[in-house]
Amino acid sequence: MEDQFRNKYRISPARLANWDYGSDGMYFITMCTKERMGYFGEIEPDDIPHAQNLSETRCIASLRMTEIGKIAHDNFEKIPLFHPYVEVDELVVMPDHVHGILLINKPHKISWEINKFGSQSKNLASIIRGYKSSVTTFASINHIEFLWQPRYYDRVIRSEKEYLNIKGYIKENPDQWYRNGSDFDNLFKPQHY
Repeated sequence: MEDQFRNKYRISPARLANWDYGSDGMYFITMCTKERMGYFGEIEPDDIPHAQNLSETRCIASLRMTEIGKIAHDNFEKIPLFHPYVEVDELVVMPDHVHGILLINKPHKISWEINKFGSQSKNLASIIRGYKSSVTTFASINHIEFLWQPRYYDRVIRSEKEYLNIKGYIKENPDQWYRNGSDFDNLFKPQHY
């Protein structure tokens, strides 16, 4: 929803109100490329099924990554090297977006700091900012055309059922893309929380 501030439209915050994004928790993250450009590669079948009807059989597909797609994948997996309180749980790089589950685990954190506007460190926003910057920097240094969409989507995972459904959604994303093509309307909507 857009709001007006000083007679100008602005996009409302997408973050969960009253949540400490530097606190322990699991986060489902989605980051898209600018204008949904397929910078990261193409989805291709791993194995063509011999069945007559593709809808009756499971077709395993994966991303044939471009150079920047490989960097997007590798740098996401390296997040714990720069943020030792973070674990990467699940990850998939798609042609125009990245889905991942990050676990923030800070056993010695005792204060609760509500998400706020302004400079931030050691929270989800700083983790994502560093990750996106690393991919953009690689592209720039190597003269690879690449741009991120400015924002990202996150969901605080609050139950085991939700976690298992999101994890399944991430794993199945390449197969769904191969069967149905890019589905922008369902990009951020894992089913059955």
